[in-house]
Amino acid sequence: MKILIKIFSFLPLRILYAIGDAITYPILYYLLRYRRKVVRKNLLLSFPQKENREIKTLEKRFYHHFVDIIAEVIWSYRATKEEMSAHFESVNVDKVESWAQKKGGVIFMLGHLGNWEWTAEVQHRFESPEMQHYNVYRRLKNASADSVMMAVREQRSGKGSCIEKNSLLRELIRLKKKQAKFTLGLIADQKPTPPNAHYWTTFLNQETSFLDGGEILAKKFDFVVTYVHISSPRRGYYTARVDLITDDAPNTAPNEITEQFARRLESNIVEQPELWLWSHNRWKWSRKDVK
Repeated sequence: MKILIKIFSFLPLRILYAIGDAITYPILYYLLRYRRKVVRKNLLLSFPQKENREIKTLEKRFYHHFVDIIAEVIWSYRATKEEMSAHFESVNVDKVESWAQKKGGVIFMLGHLGNWEWTAEVQHRFESPEMQHYNVYRRLKNASADSVMMAVREQRSGKGSCIEKNSLLRELIRLKKKQAKFTLGLIADQKPTPPNAHYWTTFLNQETSFLDGGEILAKKFDFVVTYVHISSPRRGYYTARVDLITDDAPNTAPNEITEQFARRLESNIVEQPELWLWSHNRWKWSRKDVK
């Protein structure tokens, strides 16, 4: 798999898009029907006001974007900083550095929107050489797939920038002792397992549980918390705007940070719904499953 990625990464992005349109998309959508039942169910429940034809159009737009992400991840393996800068814009980076100078750590809370694998690009926009960016990841069950994704991520962001979920607390203690200035990317829209479903709210017209790990860490270490708003003005181009949720986490009300994340993520999704990962079985469990 790594060899294939390296080979295809030599191709221009427009060629990778063309391959995706002509081959990958028809195979995933029409032949394999990859998670189409899950996607259709999620869209219908999230947008009950939309007609069936609108849902189907949105469904196809999502699959086209999903295929684009595959092409973009492959292309970015060899893309230069200049090329990535043209495709990925970061807004409010100067504010992020200012927050980090005050509190040390700045948490980036984001969802599976746009091309989330490119979020680490923000580290290349910092002016201060002491600023670092880390992403939290969960090791994939498939060892081969995990190895491939780590290779792609480290190619763009450098070794040591990915922190495995089970090592996170230890790494944060180390960074805090060093008085490091850093950002920490948390993709926080995954579904919690029933034992970890501590907070529930209405999200996209459905009762939904959210992970509260970001809030717990922010309060424990007094980190600044932000939401990374993702938009895509056109194919292959993304803007990541870092918006402040709180710079005083320890004094926020219980669940306030998690609720703020849910509201901002929901608004972000509604703006460009095809950019979200609808193939994820987000509502697999309900509140009754945790009782």
